[in-house]
Amino acid sequence: MKIKDKSALIIAILIPVTVGVLSALFSRNMSLYSKINKPPISPPGFIFPIVWIILYILMGISSYIIYISDSPEKWKSLKTYALQLFFNFWWSIIFFRFSLYLFAFLWLLALIVLISVMVYQFYQINKISAYLQIPYLLWCVFAAYLNFMIYRLN
Repeated sequence: MKIKDKSALIIAILIPVTVGVLSALFSRNMSLYSKINKPPISPPGFIFPIVWIILYILMGISSYIIYISDSPEKWKSLKTYALQLFFNFWWSIIFFRFSLYLFAFLWLLALIVLISVMVYQFYQINKISAYLQIPYLLWCVFAAYLNFMIYRLN
């Protein structure tokens, strides 16, 4: 990938990272994870920020690739990207701050649908940008499993 505009790439990466950081700050109750009943394959809490920062960086790079494309569909795709970021932002607040596990699970299912649509739209413009989103999609599917099991166990 040739970087056409370094400042646009940095901004593209900072957008999802900022969304994630703000969401974590507004969630306020991240220590809840250590106190609730979890399924056996739950990762330790320290794994989540590491995974999320990697995913946010990949999301930013992916959105940058779409942004610099000449595709007439790029703005539609970036709107889907923004909408899924909105859903991403609110999920941890719904889950951690309000402990609404079932609602958070349903919200996460909607997020997974939005991510899937975004991946499809990105794929139509640039395959690499879509591939960069696959780890995010898979992580959210895993998060949905954890969310549902936490709902069931608590």
